[in-house]
Amino acid sequence: MLAMPLAVTQFFTASQSGDADAWADAFAADGVFHDPVGEPPIVGRAAIREFIASVLPNFSPFLGLTPREVHAVGRSVAVSWSGAAVTGNGVPVNWSGINVYDLDEDGLISEARAYFNRAIFQAQLAG
Repeated sequence: MLAMPLAVTQFFTASQSGDADAWADAFAADGVFHDPVGEPPIVGRAAIREFIASVLPNFSPFLGLTPREVHAVGRSVAVSWSGAAVTGNGVPVNWSGINVYDLDEDGLISEARAYFNRAIFQAQLAG
């Protein structure tokens, strides 16, 4: 794992273990998740948990997001990553992007913005 603030590390490790609770717990209670940027944001830890929990069952397994490169300045962190999963029908799905995180004074994610091409991701699902 690359050197990242604790909440950002938790975001990635929870994605890899498929733990929706731990993934959402990386966010502040009023955190905001743009997944991806351009879609309506998911607001609040409970809504983020619900969103993640609704996505994970579509894959078997969901292998998660792997950080590749990290750039941190103050409470802002940018991470390039790659993602991998296998659909319930056995179709492999691979995608990549960059997430930008803003951390609050407690070190939790106050806002996460995911930049990736959703059309490429969805085309693989249609496989």
